[in-house]
Amino acid sequence: MPLSFNPDHRVDTWEVRKIAVVGPGIVGMPMAALLAHARICEGSNVPARVTVIQRNSETSGWKVDAINAGRSPIGGVEPDLDRVVAESAAAGLLDASHDYTAARDADVILICTQTDKRGMAPDYGPLTEALEGIASQLAQRPAGNVPLIVFESTLAPSSMATVVRDLFARHGLVEGRDVLLGNSPNRVMPGRLVERVASSDKLVAGLHPDTPGLIARLYQRIVTRGRLHQTNSMTAEVVKTLENAYRDVRIAYAAEVVRHCDAHDIDFFALRDRVNARLQQSDTASADPNAVPSGGLLVPMLGVGGHCLPKDGILLWWRALEAEQPSQRSLILESRRINDEAPPWTLARIESLFGPVARRRVALLGAAYRFDSEDTRNSPTLVLARLLLERGASVVIHDPYVYETDQNLRRTALTAHFSRDLDGVLSQAEIVVLCTGHKIYRDRRDAILDAAPHATGVFDACNLWPAQAVRGRGRQYGGIGRGAAEAPDALVDAVLAGFRAIETGVGNEVASLVGFLNRRYAADAFNQVRFSEVQRIAGTCVTGCDIADAGVVAAPSPSSGFASRLASLAAGTD
Repeated sequence: MPLSFNPDHRVDTWEVRKIAVVGPGIVGMPMAALLAHARICEGSNVPARVTVIQRNSETSGWKVDAINAGRSPIGGVEPDLDRVVAESAAAGLLDASHDYTAARDADVILICTQTDKRGMAPDYGPLTEALEGIASQLAQRPAGNVPLIVFESTLAPSSMATVVRDLFARHGLVEGRDVLLGNSPNRVMPGRLVERVASSDKLVAGLHPDTPGLIARLYQRIVTRGRLHQTNSMTAEVVKTLENAYRDVRIAYAAEVVRHCDAHDIDFFALRDRVNARLQQSDTASADPNAVPSGGLLVPMLGVGGHCLPKDGILLWWRALEAEQPSQRSLILESRRINDEAPPWTLARIESLFGPVARRRVALLGAAYRFDSEDTRNSPTLVLARLLLERGASVVIHDPYVYETDQNLRRTALTAHFSRDLDGVLSQAEIVVLCTGHKIYRDRRDAILDAAPHATGVFDACNLWPAQAVRGRGRQYGGIGRGAAEAPDALVDAVLAGFRAIETGVGNEVASLVGFLNRRYAADAFNQVRFSEVQRIAGTCVTGCDIADAGVVAAPSPSSGFASRLASLAAGTD
């Protein structure tokens, strides 16, 4: 039987016959494939079928045919995803459609469409378009069907209780009666999509007290090595946006440190390892460009790309900004400004090492924001390319996983400057910039240098090549954080103190935001956000999101010559 309620308005029965997944991107595709592959039997002995819904757009419509042919539409290196898609499609448990009518009889609907920001607010355009299509079909659903709608998409805090619930209500679909609205914001990472779904802890949340448990019953079949944390929707919204916002803060602080190091020819990576050892948060990312940094002090590079980090701090702050709450002392918002400064700072660094770029040929290796991925969303490479062109340079971009049809190349008017011919890109280059740490670039270092006979300078923005290997080939070498001098003890102490100040400062900021959200948007006790719960759940993020208790922040010491905007903001001494 479909989902039904008992007289106390709690869930009584539940059968899952069909699952619809809206959006076969890096979130939706692994979820759809793994749910189909798991042969989920909930309420019956028949495995649930999974249908992926993709609108028939110019750039993405082809994905439907690919899925129906048993091929994953996700490029780059994605272990196991192709196999799981192929096996699920061959078993008749996974298909795809352009038509929202495929969701009309679904028992579970996953929303995996992209959300973005516009200025200092969320941009829910694509999400709203998808929800309108879904809601119009659910208004014609079979009698008695109460679908569970799960948002894998990132939502700004309060969105589920306001924007989403109101949209369905306008179609006559009342939360807790006609639909159940839940969210389980993703924690996936390009290059590790299948592994991350299986092994990462995951939030399962909703507006109705029974919704988290239902999602957990479904997801426990595919989250086989991680834990499922049940909570309410607004807590899930806060935790998801906070995880990315806090990582953005830590990258910004590392950027402040690396800029100081580069100005004084100090080895940032050796400094980083000393600081992280004292924090007891060491990792291997200083030596391994393909390791995911998880230590306290992260690894700043060309900039912060991807879909999540550049926007989620804004989403976390949205309602407070809308209500004109004081934001001048926000570490989260200031970090966005610091990280947005990275590409122009990198260009200045290139010119300081190799001279003006005007009328010189520059090869940018790597258009994707992350190694071994095709994802160009908010890629700092594309920002740097535009800056170089404005400075009068001749620019060619290469990436082995990106194609000329990439929508972000089109959006930034860089298609004509892109080529998949690596040797052709290098043949006339005078400056080579390593922008993305693709394994192919690391492994083919000598071949790349051989193919660039006119290149006099190599700028390594991703810590990919040893400096001596480049200089030994008669080329100038520069990079981010690749100074020669050892950091003095006073600088190590100052960086550590700044990190501690920022930890507490973020705790203060989050506690304030939680209080504001509860006062404005928590309808009842179940939907209250608790700061301690935010700390607990955020701490399960594999990339590290340990939110400190709120408290007093000590003023930073200027004795080392290092000054941090973020630490000063945290201490109130800016």
